[in-house]
Amino acid sequence: MAEQRRDQRDERDAREGARDVPEGRGRGVGAEEARAWQALVATARRTVADGLVVGTSGNVSVRVGDTVLVTPSGLPYDRLTPDDVTGVDLDGRQVLGTLVPTSELPMHLAVYRTTDARAVVHTHAVHATAVSTLVPELPAIHYMAGALGGPVRVAPYAAYGTDELAENMLQALADRTACLLQNHGTMAYGTTLDQAYDRTAQLEWMCRLWLTASSVPGLSPTLLSRAQVDEAGEKLRAYGQRK
Repeated sequence: MAEQRRDQRDERDAREGARDVPEGRGRGVGAEEARAWQALVATARRTVADGLVVGTSGNVSVRVGDTVLVTPSGLPYDRLTPDDVTGVDLDGRQVLGTLVPTSELPMHLAVYRTTDARAVVHTHAVHATAVSTLVPELPAIHYMAGALGGPVRVAPYAAYGTDELAENMLQALADRTACLLQNHGTMAYGTTLDQAYDRTAQLEWMCRLWLTASSVPGLSPTLLSRAQVDEAGEKLRAYGQRK
């Protein structure tokens, strides 16, 4: 009798537990999307480990076909699991998962709609954010600016999560693969998550370099000309191993 009551109680608890789990939205997760989500989570965690974001600031996305997988809003990256896949279509309609997508979704979608991006990384990196409050364009302190398409512009400030911010960002990204967001942070994209992350890290490093050089009393850093940056950009396109 006791065993029967225990079985009935376990069955009741299972039914109640099932009611607590929200129903998934849209279709199931494909194999390619599952792999992409795993890579996205690893990249998001890397932004924290490398000091590019604090807490849940910043966000990461990757495009698989016409679906954009994106980090959810307000959830620490170390708590993300394979079951937390969050995806939207290019119009922003949620097609995967139940977690609310990042509030910066308009920026991510704007990049995917207007460029060949397959991955986007947004951070609140401290040196880059500091530079965004000082100048309208990062001075050409290093030739690696050529790897980002040229001198890095600063998008005028607008409230986070707004279409206005997305539009300002697109203007700053014209012919570039990264930009600064005034009083906010960085935005970079690439054909892979690794490339988008590397561009983000390079941008933060250049901002730190300029701030460091500019802090020496009585001296001003030597800057590169646009021609020199363009020349470096051409050389960098052929840099590295060919697959």
